[in-house]
Amino acid sequence: MPPAAGSRDQRLPVRLFNAASRLVERVAGSRAGFTASLDDMHAAAAKAACSDDFGDASYLDGLRVLADAYDREASLTPFGRMMVSQQLLGILTNRLVAERAWKQQPQMLTNEIRRPIFVIGLPRTGTTALHHLLGQDERNQALEYWLAEAPQPRPPRDTWAATPAFKRSLKNLKTMYWLDPDLKAIHLMTADGPEECRHLMQQSFTDDTFDCNASIQSYTAWYGAQDMTATYERHRDLLKLIGSTSPERRWLLKYPVHMANLDTLFAVYPDACIVQTHRDPGRVLPSVCSLIAGWRGIYENDVDRVAIGRWQLELWARRLEHFMEARARYDPAQFIDLDFREIVDSPVGAVERIYDHFDIEMTEQARGVLAGHADANPRGKHGEHRYRAADFELTDETMGDRFAAYIDHHHVVREHTV
Repeated sequence: MPPAAGSRDQRLPVRLFNAASRLVERVAGSRAGFTASLDDMHAAAAKAACSDDFGDASYLDGLRVLADAYDREASLTPFGRMMVSQQLLGILTNRLVAERAWKQQPQMLTNEIRRPIFVIGLPRTGTTALHHLLGQDERNQALEYWLAEAPQPRPPRDTWAATPAFKRSLKNLKTMYWLDPDLKAIHLMTADGPEECRHLMQQSFTDDTFDCNASIQSYTAWYGAQDMTATYERHRDLLKLIGSTSPERRWLLKYPVHMANLDTLFAVYPDACIVQTHRDPGRVLPSVCSLIAGWRGIYENDVDRVAIGRWQLELWARRLEHFMEARARYDPAQFIDLDFREIVDSPVGAVERIYDHFDIEMTEQARGVLAGHADANPRGKHGEHRYRAADFELTDETMGDRFAAYIDHHHVVREHTV
């Protein structure tokens, strides 16, 4: 049987899994949809976590919209359906684990999160490299991937290798990079390394991850109209859970999506320190689209690259415009701007400028550790991300026009689109 249209980039075992699953479904009949399976998912999560307290029931609104969108709009392959089922079950289980931990140790919620650093900017503008670099300073606590996947009090570092959740993250990342080896060059993730805030926001079922992985337009519309206060309050409380063993360390966080929610972020973290990174959107947007197309290729058969290009162009232009408008209402001292070239050419110097701006001491020990990490991790270490703007029908002119307000406001230097 030939691979389905659009599945040519899927690994052979995945294509075989999809083909076999379709054959079984033709014989046994179609399986239940996600909406019909929600009660079973909750029961399975309760059994796995030995608890049935999912906390504030408001999360159900997003979960139901998401399940309905998967059922009606997504073109998930059998493998994609399996991935979605595992993801939703994992999120529900993590909600239970967090709720139980807060009830067992309510004092952790009284810890204050003071002057957290948020690295915010368009994807592909140096945010990941800067996040990893800042995370080398032991006075900062980053959100490690495995703890983002399975929030719990951070145990001593020398115990991680024997921790079941850490082992699961190692396996999950190994599987992901096997499914799409190009992803490592696009966005490096390690079980013990810094991760974005997406896993924490997924617990409220309000996050970009879901519609990046599948074509679910009704969820996208619903999510874009939500008040994100409850999401950020849970984000804060999950940080308190993870950091309960080291509440004195400064939190270091990173996620481009925070640009859409600056007012809510400051309502929950009023003394946040914001690092905004900058690069020509025309250079980075095709790369973002390529990343999404890669994810969609794992979950779905038919990847509409042109639709992805149109969606992402408008989404990030609106987010930047919203962020500029919101930023103007706050104290300029809470923000610092960094150009992509500065992060690449002088990474330790960029951190020194951040610390100086926010009145954070740069110790000689920290400077040495940062320099060693920067030398050991040059740009392109894990390969170069190859993509073409034309695959998404994006042109220099179109992107320059749509992002003109941002480019002019921040004096962003244009680059040649690939």
